[in-house]
Amino acid sequence: MNNKPCVASLTVKTTHVLPSDTNGHGTLFGGQLMAHIDDVAAISATRHARKLVVTASIDSVDFLYPVKEGDTICLEAIVTWAHKTSMEVFVKAVTENLISGERKVCATAYVTMVAIDENNQPTSVPGVYPESSEEKWLHAEAAERANQRKERRKKSKELARTFGTAFPWNEKSRFGENPSI
Repeated sequence: MNNKPCVASLTVKTTHVLPSDTNGHGTLFGGQLMAHIDDVAAISATRHARKLVVTASIDSVDFLYPVKEGDTICLEAIVTWAHKTSMEVFVKAVTENLISGERKVCATAYVTMVAIDENNQPTSVPGVYPESSEEKWLHAEAAERANQRKERRKKSKELARTFGTAFPWNEKSRFGENPSI
């Protein structure tokens, strides 16, 4: 399996922000933006691996600037790092007021995608190499971010075991006699 340049996975998606996409403040629902991020990251990862992919994690979505009704949102995604079966995808979202031409980066995110085979099992992906200075910058700390994800995932599993599936928690739960927090 030959390594591929980061740019081979570049995916760009632009969409108009409609009233149904917005909250009571007239700005894009955060969940709607996250759906766009997940979608463009999946396309980018699939383009890189040429296999089906699933979302393993989204590190963080940092909302930097509101996206207003009537604006467009342009998402750019690129695979910045690949491990055995997983890929880190960097996503940048830019909002644009089509009348004034004002553009602002409104969000960034790192998404981890895992390639799967016909049995829905993880399968190997090609490596990736950076070429531009921006790609090299993103690639340089990717292994460290992957280790942080691994540690965070361990903590998430511990949290899931601790809280389990039962709800509401009983009065004598790990919160003490009073379950109100």
